[in-house]
Amino acid sequence: MSALVLAQAAAASTPDELKAQAGATGAGMAYGLAAIGPGIGIGYLVGQSVQAMARQPEAAGMVRTTMFLGIAFTEALALIGFVVFILLKFV
Repeated sequence: MSALVLAQAAAASTPDELKAQAGATGAGMAYGLAAIGPGIGIGYLVGQSVQAMARQPEAAGMVRTTMFLGIAFTEALALIGFVVFILLKFV
């Protein structure tokens, strides 16, 4: 049913509208794909940090600080993906 709706929308759209729709779809997919890597990276980082804190509780403070730095750097990748999304959408 969704293919039928898309075909009807494509038949009723002008070339400029189709270009805008394709740009919005591409930008959304780009940001979605850009968010997958940091999500996996942060999950792995936090999991390994919890494991390290469980093994050596006396080093928990240092591990936690390093974990937050790693999260910040990994999250920067998602922000770069968001900037690319904005550039694709409005340029």
